[in-house]
Amino acid sequence: MSQSLIQVGIVGASGYTGEELVGILAQHPHVELAMVCSRSLAGKKVVDELPRLRGRVNANLVFSASSPQECAASAVGVWFLALPHGVATEYAQPLVAAGKKVLDLSADFRLKDLQIYKKYYGHEHPAPQLTSQAKYVIPELQLDDSWKKISLVACPGCYPTSIQIPVIPLLRAGLIKPEPGRCVINSYSGVSGAGKKADVNYLFCERDGSMKAYGISNHRHIAEIEEQLSGAAGKAVVVQFNPHLAPMHRGISTTIVVPANGATAAQVENCWQKAFADKPFISILKSGDFPDTAHVAYSNQIEISVVADERTGNLIITSVIDNLLKGAGGQAVQILNLMMGWNETTGLR
Repeated sequence: MSQSLIQVGIVGASGYTGEELVGILAQHPHVELAMVCSRSLAGKKVVDELPRLRGRVNANLVFSASSPQECAASAVGVWFLALPHGVATEYAQPLVAAGKKVLDLSADFRLKDLQIYKKYYGHEHPAPQLTSQAKYVIPELQLDDSWKKISLVACPGCYPTSIQIPVIPLLRAGLIKPEPGRCVINSYSGVSGAGKKADVNYLFCERDGSMKAYGISNHRHIAEIEEQLSGAAGKAVVVQFNPHLAPMHRGISTTIVVPANGATAAQVENCWQKAFADKPFISILKSGDFPDTAHVAYSNQIEISVVADERTGNLIITSVIDNLLKGAGGQAVQILNLMMGWNETTGLR
């Protein structure tokens, strides 16, 4: 393998996820962070606007306001799109047409069912012809390596990552068979999950010491969760997803309650051990130990555990991730590492 550096670019680099990507990729041994795009910060030095990255990022690196066409015409071969849904497609179309590799962190290419996309996002998909080319990737759940040749990768959402990693191996193995409405998922996210924006609901005084549910019954991630779980189960899976905003900067804690149908905690753990035997970012805790967001903050790790409640006949599965890393930027770099044939953990330890 050639040791020459691969040029990468980031569009939407000024947001929380974009900032994480800048920090990781600026020190990644196999890449050159060649372009960092942000329309709102164009012309300004990255270290002046993101001062926590001083010493990690080239002091002369400047934000650019590059258009989709300018990005596509550049020499940069790999692009990370840390943009809102809808906007990412504006860049993905010319970049894919120009032969670039695109890792999209928005929701634009996560769903294959375009009617479901319209239901949850309120409009027709802006580039339906591209959806068939995209591959939805959680690295630990891929059954073969064919996805590594794909030009357009749909990086998963943060909530769905915390849910699918522990649940999909169990569905594939037939250990759990959730009936509609019997799979109840409560997830708690740090405030950074809402993005970097001025909104009274996310002010410190509003969130400190306060926690509340939101988006129950119609959160957009429901579509992504159900589509992926249904694919693993081989039949429709309907979940009750209850997201909450938690008074912490970052992290996601998820609790999944599903009928055991005779499955034991030991069987679940054995299934996970087989599925994740060579997966460096997954920690399986013993039954009765519960994951803690503080233990995965600022890392690409996910911790999972299970308890079988004999009184209710349910399995209670818990997981924690850092929403900005394993839930977004870190996982995207993990995907790039695997696509390029590099060690999976490169730049992420």
